[in-house]
Amino acid sequence: MSRPRVVITEPLDPAAVAWLAERFEVVQPPAGDDAALADALALADALIVRTYTRVDSALLERAPRLRVVGRAGVGLDNIDERACAARGVAVVHTPDANTHAVTEFVWSLIFSVVRPLEPIATALTERDWRSLRDSSLAPRELAGMTLGVLGLGRIGRSVARVGVTLMGRAIYHDIRDIPAAERVGAEPVGFEELLAESDVITIHVDGRASNRGLIGAAACDLMKPDVIFINASRGFVVDRPALASFLTRNCAAVALLDVHDPEPIPAEDPLLSTANARLYPHLAAATAPAKRAMSGVVEAVWFTLTETTSRNSRGC
Repeated sequence: MSRPRVVITEPLDPAAVAWLAERFEVVQPPAGDDAALADALALADALIVRTYTRVDSALLERAPRLRVVGRAGVGLDNIDERACAARGVAVVHTPDANTHAVTEFVWSLIFSVVRPLEPIATALTERDWRSLRDSSLAPRELAGMTLGVLGLGRIGRSVARVGVTLMGRAIYHDIRDIPAAERVGAEPVGFEELLAESDVITIHVDGRASNRGLIGAAACDLMKPDVIFINASRGFVVDRPALASFLTRNCAAVALLDVHDPEPIPAEDPLLSTANARLYPHLAAATAPAKRAMSGVVEAVWFTLTETTSRNSRGC
């Protein structure tokens, strides 16, 4: 009897792949080879994806044997859960895998603006030494500033917890009613109030359609002229021309964006030529421990596939 086949479309931790290969047949089609992917999907019992494989009705049509989809990551934006449910395909993921990595990334961005540091590369005269120290005077400290967190989910809470400690005040806005015990010291405020009062705004919303263009021209106009604006959630949340216009009019503001719509960033994107916009290639979860944790989805896929195989063999 042949072993179930698991198709992996994007890189995972090698140890996780090796673990899975001991139990199932593992197929990894070359990136960009649609013919190889189609051949693999035709006989796939399970599919594991990360960020750039869209699991929708069209893909499911090409995978008639599919029983489980694993997303090595937190969100399920690229998985059509309704389409999967309609076909009886289970969906599993790793919701807690990258919380620490993204939190560290967000705070590294904040520190890069508030306390930029340049190491000494050569011997200095006393005069140059004093000049360097004078020119390195930071105009602000985090203490006394207000952190605004848009979306108080797992990552938003983690970022807010650090903000309460370092800054003294964190506010948040969420469409859900967050129990007081889960607010980690952050204060609930309205959407417009958060934009107007925050010195640092960090976005941690989910992929629902209503969040598309959430930060548009009207939202930008409410922000402080020297705001530090961070988006490490979903690229489509930000209206990029509107943000570029705001940054051009407010040269003391800084935007740090790790996610984009589309990815890669096209040449005509207005933020590429905006001096106070800093763009990063989707790096927030890019740590070896986070990758290993996200690759742990192989265990959930193994368990689900084993369970369905067992039920089918019992005729349940």
